[in-house]
Parts: sequence; C-alpha cells; structure tokens
Amino acid sequence: MITRRQLLRWIASLGVVGAATAAYAFIVEPMWRARITRYDLTPRRWPSGLNLKVAALADFHACHPWMSPERIRSIVETTNSLGADMIVLLGDYVAGHRYVTEYVPSTEWAKELAALRAPLGVHAILGNHEWWEDRSAQRAGAGPTIGHKALEAVGIPVLQNDAVRLVKDGAPFWLVGLGDQLAFLPSRRANPGRRIGVDDLAGSLAKVTDNSPVILLAHEPDIAVRVPDRVSLMLSGHTHGGQVRLFGWSPVVPSRYGNRFAYGHRHEACDVIVSGGLGCSIAPVRFGVPPEIVLVNLGGGNV
Repeated sequence: MITRRQLLRWIASLGVVGAATAAYAFIVEPMWRARITRYDLTPRRWPSGLNLKVAALADFHACHPWMSPERIRSIVETTNSLGADMIVLLGDYVAGHRYVTEYVPSTEWAKELAALRAPLGVHAILGNHEWWEDRSAQRAGAGPTIGHKALEAVGIPVLQNDAVRLVKDGAPFWLVGLGDQLAFLPSRRANPGRRIGVDDLAGSLAKVTDNSPVILLAHEPDIAVRVPDRVSLMLSGHTHGGQVRLFGWSPVVPSRYGNRFAYGHRHEACDVIVSGGLGCSIAPVRFGVPPEIVLVNLGGGNV
C-alpha cells in the first residue's frame, strides 16, 4: 500500500517533470539550431534528367529574443552552405505572437534574407501574418503589404498569383507563387464583398504557357485538395507542424484538415511537402517539432 510520503514524493516528481518539460518546450527547442530535413523524390510529371535541389524556408516570425536578426543570419549562412539550385521563402516573416521583448522591423529581417544566394535565385511568397500585422492593408483590403515592399526593396521577388519560367541544365520548369489564402482578419471578412484571401489558383496556373513541370508555393497547405495533377510539387508552411507533435501526431493544427497537412510529405494529386518552419506563432513553444530548413532533391540522386 502506498504511503502518504510516497504519494507526496510521486506528486513532487511529476511537478519536476512537468516543469522541465515546459522549460524545454518554451526555452530549449524553439531556440535550437535549425536542422536540415531532406526529401529525395521524383514527382509525377517530373522529366528524367532534371535534377533540381530546392531549399525552403518558412515561418521565421522575426522578433526578440526568439528570432533575432542574428539568428536569421545564422539560418541564412546554413542555407547558403547547402548548395541548393534555388531557395524559396514560404511566408510569415513577421512576428506571430505578443510574447516578445522587441519587434524586428521588416527592413531588418529583409536585409538578412538578402544575403541568401542560389544560382536560380531566391523567390518568395507572403504568409497570413504579413497581411494580418499590416493595418493599412487590412483597412484597404489590398496590398502591397509592408513585408512585400521590404522583400522587393532588397531584390527578392515576391510571387503573388504569378509564375516564372526557370531553366536548369537546359531543362525548363515553372515556379508558381500563390497569394495568401487567409489574408484578411476575421473582423474584416464580414465586410460585404470582401474575400478571405487574395489567392487565385486558376489564374496563377493559367500563366504557365507550356508543358514543363510546375512547382507551386502556397503558404497554407489546405489548398492542396484543389491543386490539379498538372502541378508536380507543392511547398507550404503555416502549420509549424502544430508546434507540439507527439509520436507523429499534432494535437492542434491550424488547418481544416487536421493532421492531414500538419507536417511532412504527402501524396495528393501532386506531391506536397509541409515545412515545420523556423519560428513560433500564437506562443513561443515547440515540442517534438524543432526548427527546420527543408531541402528537396527533385529527380533522384543523393542530397
């Protein structure tokens, strides 16, 4: 029979474990050096002989102390060292929560991202927080947002419902960037005639003018259920893997499809890869889903 003293010791030990777990989730894992998560695949509609290495960075959420300019600089240096043919930025560069000691202006995080280098360029889309944190854009119901201007000011093109044709080793492919699907805050969505997002999937894909393979950038992964098999690969962020992930399952995911698009590689009409991201939203907590840089090797071979 358990004694009162044993029970109290057991309760105390649970308290210590709980405190240690909370400290890890709030202090340790969110500040970890970004790991490299590698995917080696050949999607449908991907031509043989076209080997393309893509580095994807998502959800910085720049702020002190969690994602300072110095930490962004370190992530940029690591990404540059990977030898990717192309670097894509998947949105949410601005802070996504209020638990900060200081905000990082868009000009500062953009200046750090300007140091990214890849032979086929650095290409960006916007996330919901570039829209949500921009009061002028919310009032006007239109961009360009402050984040959009900051990226283009340092020479990083922003693809908003647009497409660009690129060529690697003589083989062409298309990069399509979707406008954000949750651009307007709930309080604004009720306005007559106001759309929730600024995305235009059909219009974006209509800008693809030949049969070359297509890579689609979409901040929120939910659009995957509507993406046609004309697209070879879709890259997304937004979910952060739920920020808390236990044995491959996330209790809370900002997606109408729950864990279906929480994290990782899925086969839909096209291949879908959802990054766990780098920063934090809502609260500065990560458990079981450390910050990551995604490196995708398309067309086989060793990453």
